[in-house]
Amino acid sequence: MGRYVIGVDFGTLSGRAVLCDAATGEVLGQEAENYRNGVITGALPCGTALPDTFALADPADYEAVLENTIARLTARKLVPAEEIIGIGLDVTCSTFIPMDKSGVPLAKDPAFSGNPQAWMKMWKHHHAEKQAEKLTVLMNEREESFRTRCGGIINAEWMLPKLLEICEEAPEVWNAVENFEEAGDMLVRHLTGNTVRSQVMTGYKMLEDPADGTPDRAFLEAACPGFGSAYDKLKGKRLLPGASAGGLLPEVAARIGLPAGIPVAAANIDAHVAYPALGITEPGAALMILGTSCCLILASEEKASVPGIFGAVKDGVLPGCIGYEAGQSAVGDLFEWFEKNGVPEYIGNAAKEAGVPVLQYLTGLAAELKPGASGLLALDWWNGNRSVLSDVDLSGMILGMTLKTKPEEIFRALIESVAFGMREILDTFEASGVPVRSLYACGGISKKNRLLLRIYADVLNREIRVGESDQCSALGSAIFAAVAAGEESGGYRDLRAAASAMGHTEPEAVQPDPAAVAVYEQLFKEYRILHDYFGRGTNDVMKRLSAIREKN
Repeated sequence: MGRYVIGVDFGTLSGRAVLCDAATGEVLGQEAENYRNGVITGALPCGTALPDTFALADPADYEAVLENTIARLTARKLVPAEEIIGIGLDVTCSTFIPMDKSGVPLAKDPAFSGNPQAWMKMWKHHHAEKQAEKLTVLMNEREESFRTRCGGIINAEWMLPKLLEICEEAPEVWNAVENFEEAGDMLVRHLTGNTVRSQVMTGYKMLEDPADGTPDRAFLEAACPGFGSAYDKLKGKRLLPGASAGGLLPEVAARIGLPAGIPVAAANIDAHVAYPALGITEPGAALMILGTSCCLILASEEKASVPGIFGAVKDGVLPGCIGYEAGQSAVGDLFEWFEKNGVPEYIGNAAKEAGVPVLQYLTGLAAELKPGASGLLALDWWNGNRSVLSDVDLSGMILGMTLKTKPEEIFRALIESVAFGMREILDTFEASGVPVRSLYACGGISKKNRLLLRIYADVLNREIRVGESDQCSALGSAIFAAVAAGEESGGYRDLRAAASAMGHTEPEAVQPDPAAVAVYEQLFKEYRILHDYFGRGTNDVMKRLSAIREKN
């Protein structure tokens, strides 16, 4: 008799489910589906206009993708349904829904359906920047103890400033909400009927800590009268990764073709969940999840205050370790922007003639260039800076353009810019006393663009091991499902045992080239000068331009 698990990964635009062998981690089948409404920008379905900093979603899309992808997997009868022992899932964090007293999304109430603040806010919703700044200033002025867990900066993508945004800008919504539910917790409740909360999500995005508690009411009330009730509106028992949130409801089981009662693991964050999928079991390993954006996950035995991180949570990644999160707001998004807006017609025609996608064609041209040969240097802030500056008002820049500059040179400079941004993050960790002993990568871009990995290896002067699976987050969720199932059901006693058996990397690592390393060392010094000049207050021209744009 076999033992199998299902992992479901919810990204920005779509979700995907995988069926895995719990003994080996082999992915036996996968299904994917786009969200019907995608990312809601510009206007609500009813026509209410949205600021360009809004990014909303419909929770019903997530529930539909959850059931549809699993149902299609089980309908293929790849394994006997009775041998599937658990389900796990992950979601982009700080994607949350205001819920009413009946557990229904508030946006479904006709009284609130036209109010943008009542809708599901996505991780990339950036409208809470002024609230993030207010909380950051207040936190540091009051010397709050929790500031060390976020590097002294509260980021606008987190749940806490987004909640303050609702409290300040839509008090009628704030007062009507019974529970602000992370999308991952909503989906777990959909499967089990139980209201629980992922402890890693509240740790990283709401500054909760089992030992140190939460920001107190005095701090919250100082930010906004009435905001002191914020944590009262986060209902549900906190569960660590790998804990069982309950058994699969019979009515849901019937719709998706699985046995009723099988354990459903507590929800996890889409980036963090990938860590065990590469077989990582020891501290000191940094994992880059390269996709639309880049999230860096690092487990360490060292506890330190690291500037500009996205959180430091005990047991958040590996049991017994501090799990650090940092990252970059645009990687794949940056390349997509360039493809849509910066590529001349002749490149598109040449790609079409060669029968390959435009970015693949550009990558081939860029790969022929030597480091430093273009004379270009870029800042990777096209969607603001996540780490280490944590400033969404910063913008991108390319320096060194001439009348001879070619599109492949610009494209390579953009790739180099995200690698330089990652170098800044890793250097900050090490300067803060958190060692980075090894480096890993996963995500779609790690599979599609080997030039990018080569440039990362050269800029960082580090070997990079790449996840074997092309669905590392979904596989990670399946691994946590195996932990939730437990040894007695054919799963595992703990995460390290599961990761050792089910997680894998490609046989060959990407190695740095010494000649390229030497050139990039020079270029990174120039990058750091620009980084600090435009990002640390010497010249706030980017913020001034942003303010002018907003007024016009």
